[in-house]
Amino acid sequence: MENKSAPLVYDPARIKDVRAAHPLRPLVPMLAQTLSGLAEETGNIMIVTDGDGRVLWREGGNTTMRRADQIGLADGHHWGEHRVGTNGIGTTLAMGRPVHIYAEEHLMRVLHTWSCSGAPITDPDSGRIIGCVDVSGITRTLHPATVALVAAAARLAETQLALRMHERDEHLRRRYDSLRGGPGVLLSATGRVISGDPAGYLGDRVHLGEPVHVPGRRMILRDGTVALLEPFSDGFLLRQSPSATAPALTLSFLGEGPPSATFEDRDRPLSLRHAEILALLALHPHGLTAEQLSFHLYGDDGNPVTIRAEIHRLRGQLGGAIAAKPYRLTCPIEADFLELRRHLSANAPESLARAYTGPLLLRSESPEIRRERDELEAQVRACLLRRGSPDDLWAYAQTSNGRDDYEILERLAALPHTDPRAAAARARLVS
Repeated sequence: MENKSAPLVYDPARIKDVRAAHPLRPLVPMLAQTLSGLAEETGNIMIVTDGDGRVLWREGGNTTMRRADQIGLADGHHWGEHRVGTNGIGTTLAMGRPVHIYAEEHLMRVLHTWSCSGAPITDPDSGRIIGCVDVSGITRTLHPATVALVAAAARLAETQLALRMHERDEHLRRRYDSLRGGPGVLLSATGRVISGDPAGYLGDRVHLGEPVHVPGRRMILRDGTVALLEPFSDGFLLRQSPSATAPALTLSFLGEGPPSATFEDRDRPLSLRHAEILALLALHPHGLTAEQLSFHLYGDDGNPVTIRAEIHRLRGQLGGAIAAKPYRLTCPIEADFLELRRHLSANAPESLARAYTGPLLLRSESPEIRRERDELEAQVRACLLRRGSPDDLWAYAQTSNGRDDYEILERLAALPHTDPRAAAARARLVS
């Protein structure tokens, strides 16, 4: 059954609190003054939403607003594209640019008498889209050129947000200067660099990760150095500690057990996808773009947007250990599969047999991981067959690939009858 209205997601009693906490609240009167006149004169309505497309404010004539109520173009209703399909609010937010949606372009048939012009509003502090301003109306009353006026209103809102941001920055600078603290990098609450990095080594923003409000939390910067993150007034202070030793990221990805990571003396549970991403970054120390990671993980069917979302979640666990542009690891790496590579290079079967506990990420279907896994397996097996002692061969026979390896078991079966490993190998050969 076709939807007749956008879904209601906010209880009317709650929406007041949502509005009060939203950064666009102080700018709504200005947007209303800019666009509501146009809306009232033409019988249209002005809508302001949050960054997900939930309606928080609207202005317009009573007749049009009553018609808008029937389709959910009202406070508390969700107009995200994934909820109601193509529309002037959701499509604007999904595309990140102003759009005009004409009547029949709407997915919902009930909207085919409406047209909409929307423009996104980006917060200059966080860099995120935090809302949409939209003018909607019956198709015959809404000229397509309305989108230019809506876009101008959105830019005006962004200008006001930038002015308020600069005022907060200046207040934070004066407060820090008055305390005459030691050298440090001053950050906004969102991690934007305000001062203290004249050479621009940190870029425009520092990824804060979680939890951000732990005093003295160590972070790894883009150049691999360690710094301490301290809450300061309405922002943060990053004090570099060149003498500190960057914590290593330890990866255990060989064998049949679940992949695991240790960072900052804490064990971190990993999904298979996150383990695959870390393995690829460890194998490519110079970094990979989202497109390259996507190809290595999914082949031609990959989607870089999916990779960016996964990296965002992974950085929530590992914070500054993962840098961007390109994605790369910025801390020392200790990985069992990299150690195995070093033993292979040294052609040392004894240490190789101890290091090899099983295939690399056994459940992974990533084309690049499978290639690396097969290559490691072939090299390990060849080295042990060529130079391995009975102890080395027996250790390999305990792994998932070695249990039924005919050639390995034949070598072990040839041991003296008094050696219990020979009996075990013969039993496996005939089973």
